[in-house]
Amino acid sequence: MARTPAARAGQKKTGRTKTGGGKADKADTKKADKADTKKNAKRKTTSRPEPKPPGPKVSIARRGLMLVLSSPSGAGKTTLSRMLLEHDRSVELSVSVTTRARRANEKDGRDYHFIDKARFTHMVEAGELLEWAEVFGNLYGTPRAPVEASLAAGRDVLFDIDWQGTQQLREKARGDMASIFVLPPSMPELERRLRSRALDDERVIKGRMAKAGDELSHWPEYDYVVLNDDIGRAFAEVCAILSAERLKRERQSGLSALVRGLLAQA
Repeated sequence: MARTPAARAGQKKTGRTKTGGGKADKADTKKADKADTKKNAKRKTTSRPEPKPPGPKVSIARRGLMLVLSSPSGAGKTTLSRMLLEHDRSVELSVSVTTRARRANEKDGRDYHFIDKARFTHMVEAGELLEWAEVFGNLYGTPRAPVEASLAAGRDVLFDIDWQGTQQLREKARGDMASIFVLPPSMPELERRLRSRALDDERVIKGRMAKAGDELSHWPEYDYVVLNDDIGRAFAEVCAILSAERLKRERQSGLSALVRGLLAQA
């Protein structure tokens, strides 16, 4: 009998095997796909839920505060005040009225409101000033109305005033005030700063240095003391004080309502 090629010794029949194997492979593939689908579905079911997006930012209403910076002339309170105003737009400067003559680099309404002595006296008698003092023969004072409006609106007001004005503010509005006294690193350095800014003549510089000792003696009356031997570090300390004062419980007028809402959700 003649042998077909598929029946030769040492060879296996392949016809039925190929046909049957192809069907089995397809069936196995389908089973594997179904198993993978089930596994993936199980993974999706058992995986952690996607985190919810954060809700709207919560702000707490608060009353503004009066931040007072005091120091002997030349210790750096004016420089620190300007840095703070540039850094924090929620702080505004209390612009004082004064009978002093305007300096070349000053602008009326920005640095001071320059008025005559008669107008100043009228403001004192009418109760229009929160505080006032005489310094080196000139009168300085803080208008009441704009400050009270800012505090009620939650804005902070910066004061660049001496110890006399600070005492008056404390008597009238202690709860709204935080005071900082700025110290120079040494008296020779204080004099050097006065001379380097070239704003005053020799007589005025000597007068400021003579009064510096008396001004320094009032440092214990302040809430905070900052040593200005490095302007960057002194500024960072002023900013830290302001941040802490803003967070005081008694300044946050909306805190009670927020906590009541949280308790209602509990």
